[in-house]
Amino acid sequence: MPNCPMCQSEYTYEDRGLFVCPECGHEWSENEVVEVGLVVKDSNGNQLQDGDSVSVIKDLKVKGASGAIKQGTKVKNIRLVEGDHNIDCKVDGFGPMKLKSEFVKKL
Repeated sequence: MPNCPMCQSEYTYEDRGLFVCPECGHEWSENEVVEVGLVVKDSNGNQLQDGDSVSVIKDLKVKGASGAIKQGTKVKNIRLVEGDHNIDCKVDGFGPMKLKSEFVKKL
């Protein structure tokens, strides 16, 4: 069985000519070509997209800054990038910043 093209789950199964992913619910046929880009999920498992608004779920220390990004800080118009810190954004009071998706939740 092929892995799910949306979430890369290995627990797919076949049902009436379609492949089904029990984890994300995606269904696809064997002939269907699915273009999958960068898949980034927040701390609650919601899929993030470019332009989304997120909220920081815990205080984050910032190297070189006198303070931290406080819990509940809202960040608008995020951009998803490859790598460990997969959110590129501007945080009010701090400027351009890269954040890990595990420390934010989608608004």
